[in-house]
Amino acid sequence: MQIFLWILIFFGTFAIMEFNAWFTHKYIMHGFLWSLHKDHHHKDHKSWFERNDAFFIFYAVISMTCFYLWSYEDVWYCLPLGLGILAYGIAYFTVHDIFIHQRFKIFRNANNWYAKGVRRAHKMHHKHLGKEDGECFGMLVVPFKYFKK
Repeated sequence: MQIFLWILIFFGTFAIMEFNAWFTHKYIMHGFLWSLHKDHHHKDHKSWFERNDAFFIFYAVISMTCFYLWSYEDVWYCLPLGLGILAYGIAYFTVHDIFIHQRFKIFRNANNWYAKGVRRAHKMHHKHLGKEDGECFGMLVVPFKYFKK
């Protein structure tokens, strides 16, 4: 029974993280912390790093706290929680930073329907250079219209 709950918590956490990413992106990154996110929309710097990269720290700290609570305080459900957050972070980094923005030159030739839809949605997001009037704030789940030809 505990393994079923463990799996449910892991996948539930992963799914909830997509909502958290959308919410954080729309209301925090394009809101009161636009000063950290705007360099992601305006490439006015020569560095490989962006101020926007600081956002990963928030969820990394939460994930590490979960691992600590599981390991030292014996809170069993914190392991699948921490792993779900970590797995989403890896997926986000792979899709957003590697596949879409090509920070590492791999996955360049991915051309299936899902890859094309995610790429289109993100391109529409980046056509807005300011913090207002944005669209497509999610990462792994995007509106169906971007999957149409």
